[in-house]
Amino acid sequence: MSWELKNDRPIYIQLIEQIHFRIISGEYKSGSKLPSVRDLAAEASVNPNTMQKALSELEHSGLLVTNRTSGRFITEDQSMIQKMKLDLAKEQLENFMEQLKKLGFSDEEVKTFILESVQ
Repeated sequence: MSWELKNDRPIYIQLIEQIHFRIISGEYKSGSKLPSVRDLAAEASVNPNTMQKALSELEHSGLLVTNRTSGRFITEDQSMIQKMKLDLAKEQLENFMEQLKKLGFSDEEVKTFILESVQ
């Protein structure tokens, strides 16, 4: 997955969101070691200080755990990852439903549309 960074919001926030997504989607496996700050920064084409700030925020949230001698690791707390995954899915669904309502769909039409789309 490539890094997609835009100029409309702070870069470190976008890095947080993208790493967060990579964790909850399973691209970065629970318990696995994260690449170094410099490697991630080079991969994303950002300043290492910016990447460090993003990783510190993710560590503060509990998604990353730092072992001072071995580096950063993805949390092994599967319930935390699953809760974040469900929260993100709910947020995405709410945004989708809001867009359909703006198009003039009623609640019942939205339900029907979703049910028909998954069959």
